[in-house]
Amino acid sequence: MFRVGIGHDTHRLIEGRPLVLGGVAVPHDRGLVGHSDADVVLHAVTDALLGAAALGDIGDLFPDSDPANRGRDSAEFVCEAIQRLTAAGWRSVNIDIVIHAERPKLGPHKRAMRDRLADLLGLPIGAVSVKAKTGEQLGPIGRGEAISCDAVVLIGRNEG
Repeated sequence: MFRVGIGHDTHRLIEGRPLVLGGVAVPHDRGLVGHSDADVVLHAVTDALLGAAALGDIGDLFPDSDPANRGRDSAEFVCEAIQRLTAAGWRSVNIDIVIHAERPKLGPHKRAMRDRLADLLGLPIGAVSVKAKTGEQLGPIGRGEAISCDAVVLIGRNEG
C-alpha cells in the first residue's frame, strides 16, 4: 500500500539572518523569517511526510508558540516526522521538491540539498529530486521578498 503527501511553506526574506534551504547553508545577503531556522524546504518535507500518513502537520507537532522551537534546526522536525512514520508502519519511498526563489540562484546548491534530504529520509540519492524555479519577477517571490517550497512524498507500508 502506498500514499502520497503534499507539503508547502513560504517565508519572507530579511537581512541579518542566515539562509538555510534543505538543511544546507546557502550564501545570500538575507535569510528567511521564522520561529525556527525557517527552512522552507524542510518544513514542506515535514508536512508532506506527516500528511501522507495522516499524522497531522508541522504546526501540530512544533507550534511557533512553543519557546523550545525558537531557532530550532528544521532537520529535527523531519527526523521526528520519520520516527512517527516508522512507528505507524510507514517508510518514505521517494520525494520531489520544487523551491521557488528569484534569488539566490540555487543550481549550485541543489546537489548538496539532495544529499542532505537523502540522508535525513534514509533514501538513495536517485529517490530524491530537487528543482528550483524563479518567480519570473512576479509577486513576492519574483520581487525577491520571499522563498517558498512545494514537496511531494510517496510513502509505502513497511514489510514485516
